[in-house]
Amino acid sequence: MVNVLVIGSGGREHALSWKLSQSSKVDKVFSAPGNGGTENNIPIDIDDLNALAEFAKKNNCFTVVGPEAPLAAGIVDKFNQLNLKIFGPSQKAAQLESSKIWAKNFMKRNGIQTAKFEIFDDAKKAEEYVRSLDYNVVVKADGLASGKGVIVCNDADDAIAAINTILVKKTFGNAGNRILVEERIDGIEASYIALCDGMTAIPMASSQDHKRIFDDDKGPNTGGMGAYSPTPVIDNVLAEKIQNKIINKTIQSMKNEGIVFKGFLYAGVMIRDNEPYVLEYNVRMGDPECQPITMRMDFDLYDYLVASINGTLSTMPKITWKNQSSVCIVLASEGYPESYPKDEVITGFDLVPKNTMVFHAGTKKQDGKIFSSGGRVLGVTALGDTLKSAISNAYIAAEKISWSHKYYRKDIGKKGLSYL
Repeated sequence: MVNVLVIGSGGREHALSWKLSQSSKVDKVFSAPGNGGTENNIPIDIDDLNALAEFAKKNNCFTVVGPEAPLAAGIVDKFNQLNLKIFGPSQKAAQLESSKIWAKNFMKRNGIQTAKFEIFDDAKKAEEYVRSLDYNVVVKADGLASGKGVIVCNDADDAIAAINTILVKKTFGNAGNRILVEERIDGIEASYIALCDGMTAIPMASSQDHKRIFDDDKGPNTGGMGAYSPTPVIDNVLAEKIQNKIINKTIQSMKNEGIVFKGFLYAGVMIRDNEPYVLEYNVRMGDPECQPITMRMDFDLYDYLVASINGTLSTMPKITWKNQSSVCIVLASEGYPESYPKDEVITGFDLVPKNTMVFHAGTKKQDGKIFSSGGRVLGVTALGDTLKSAISNAYIAAEKISWSHKYYRKDIGKKGLSYL
């Protein structure tokens, strides 16, 4: 028996801990630092790589990294040097997410379909460029910005405001020292996640995230306000296209450049005229996509994560999924993604139906009570025999939970219904 250490404190990490704890080969799952819903929390920050390594060694842990920041900081390389088992990509491989500019240049070099782009570190030059275009753009901060460093623009004035926000006002700090200005591709957005061992990439169930804060995809981008799986947007033909043209090509191109990619590779794709374009890469499971995906897993996740780091995914049995839909509704604190109240007591967990999981994100436990402590607070995730029934089940449960400044979108999954 082995122990597992899950690094992170969000809904994704709670979902991974929950799924890994079901493995017959796993004794205990620790979370660092965890949240109000995870068990065996260890008070170690995700950026304290030395303390995390020490804990993993002492407690015979197989470590699973949830968020991007420790991956970008090189936690996998550190653990590997110490002969500690850890799941996730190396620091070099993590550049696919930690630098949007590195990723765009990588795609360009290797013929992976993406939007046209230019790179700037000078606001004036970026503004001149934007004014010269006859199409709308998206302005992106180069570095990590918790899913918020992307500004979709409807006209040149929007784009100039976005350039100023990132390059001049430094809203995202050093992450915005350089920006990408890229062509805005309008179409259908979907998430495609694969589990990789450097040679083989096994697709996870398809999913679709809802990035904007308000219904009908209005308002600023967030880390994600809800997701569902599977998505009818990605049919078998499109799935094969994404797998071959994007995922397999990325893994092979990385290998050709001397970088072995192990871990979850996430391609955020925009589908236009039935062709997939890469909007961005993530080098970990999506959040909130992880929540509905783990709910549908009908296999031992631990076995497959071990196979990923051992390079043996091609020898594993075919993975299976529950023949149901799953929907995750993110309950946030009103005001997110800007400033929002914290430390509000949350009630109603005991009223949630049995077929539903409430994954914690921005919560903490004190004196036996659960309090809000973040922008995205909970991910209410339900199964259903159809997408419609999964949506209904998730909203019934979401309404049972309350705190003073609870906010959530009312249209999660609606896009999927329009395709059925």
